[in-house]
Amino acid sequence: MNRRTLLQALLPLPLAGIAARALANEPAAAIAPLRKTRAQWRELVSPAAFRILFDEGTEPAGSSALNAEKRPGTYLCAACFLPLFDAADKYESGTGWPSFTRPIEGRLGTKTDFKLIWPRTEYHCIRCGGHQGHVFDDGPPPTGQRWCNNGLALRFVPQGQALPELRT
Repeated sequence: MNRRTLLQALLPLPLAGIAARALANEPAAAIAPLRKTRAQWRELVSPAAFRILFDEGTEPAGSSALNAEKRPGTYLCAACFLPLFDAADKYESGTGWPSFTRPIEGRLGTKTDFKLIWPRTEYHCIRCGGHQGHVFDDGPPPTGQRWCNNGLALRFVPQGQALPELRT
């Protein structure tokens, strides 16, 4: 069983017709997994985003326009459009990737990653399984955590603009 199959097996059964705005405050138990093949995702996201989201790649540090984004708003999963972070929790970490002190509760699942030999905590969107980044314990208050995200794995929606419907 691979990581995605295990993640999907642990998630709740699908609940049809839930809009993104309704999910903004939904508990994790109410968020249904989205099951798509790699080929289906390849048709929906750019090749660069696919490499990060579904091949667990990493974009070069400092390459994301979202590093400089300072407006209030919401950061969504670039694959399924599930809201993951509130802009109020974004901060400049100096790492070259968009960083947050915390995600929206219940939106991300974690696993241990040994790709760089020492263990790191990798996190994924709980809805589509898309790889977002890694979380570290070297962040500022109030959590002391740094949720270090790939910019290509996110989509920013400024406050006042409607969130897109979740992908189905």
